[in-house]
Amino acid sequence: MTGNFWQKLKKKNKPILALAPMAGVTDSAFRQICKYYGADVVYTEMISADGLYYDSHKTLGLLKFKKSEQPVVIQLFGKNPSAFVKAAKICEDVGFAGIDINFGCPAKKVVASGGGVTLMRDLDKCRQIIEAVLAGTKLPISIKVRASIKKEGSDERISALDFIRYIKDLPVSAVMVHGRPHENPFGAAIDYEMIKNIKQEFAGVVLANGGITKPEEAKIMIDKTQADGLGLARGLYGRPWLFKQVKDYLKIGKYKEFKPSDIKKAMIKHARMSFEAKGDYGLIELRKHLLWYVAGWSEAKKLRSELVRVKTLSDIKKILKSTA
Repeated sequence: MTGNFWQKLKKKNKPILALAPMAGVTDSAFRQICKYYGADVVYTEMISADGLYYDSHKTLGLLKFKKSEQPVVIQLFGKNPSAFVKAAKICEDVGFAGIDINFGCPAKKVVASGGGVTLMRDLDKCRQIIEAVLAGTKLPISIKVRASIKKEGSDERISALDFIRYIKDLPVSAVMVHGRPHENPFGAAIDYEMIKNIKQEFAGVVLANGGITKPEEAKIMIDKTQADGLGLARGLYGRPWLFKQVKDYLKIGKYKEFKPSDIKKAMIKHARMSFEAKGDYGLIELRKHLLWYVAGWSEAKKLRSELVRVKTLSDIKKILKSTA
């Protein structure tokens, strides 16, 4: 896939709806089901630049995707600029539409290695990494950042706006801004004003991310930030059709609620995609998604105890058939 797809999306899709990268969640099957329900662009799970640099068999295995997922963006994490040069070249050769660099992940494992959001404390290093990726590929580059992080041993903060101002002369095509700080990554109030300021400062595509679990919240995010689009993440757990609901709500002011019968069809479709992508192991990995799908159902407790043990597509069909 050639060209800068971000600019094409910006002209065609208002707003752009993206599947944000989530470790252990946004595999090929989940990307496919999200595309089916209306995602305009999908991101991979976080993939180690060092893993690609050292030709890790496990890491290379994460690069598989189907043409139907395009435009698909690979998200890289790490802290070694030299590793990003080779990693970027590999990503281009594989055929991804774009490369995203993670400067926002708060996960303990990533933070402990000096990657993710902790990189925001060293804007020089962040710039070096972006320049390394730009040197390694002709693909459009995007970045993901958080609203802010405290400096080491200080109450002074480094903000996403500080970050953007520091790198805005580089040819970065898009930025996804998670509107919460590192210290309270999923519970803090969204900093709408920060994202709005970045939109005014940054020439490329701005995607607002964080706390969007229903269409009404998506509209609030767009209205308050004036962002070009949204990155949907945890609100998609067991609800990949949120993309369709958001699009419908923004267009006509209403949306369809999914009934258990609709959800069962989605579960089977997702299961088939998982099996096609990874065989029986794909269905084992799917278990967490199946539990999310049935959250809130009257028989949820019983279903969870059964779904957590599924091994085949027939197992899933049988369990779902037995429910009201």
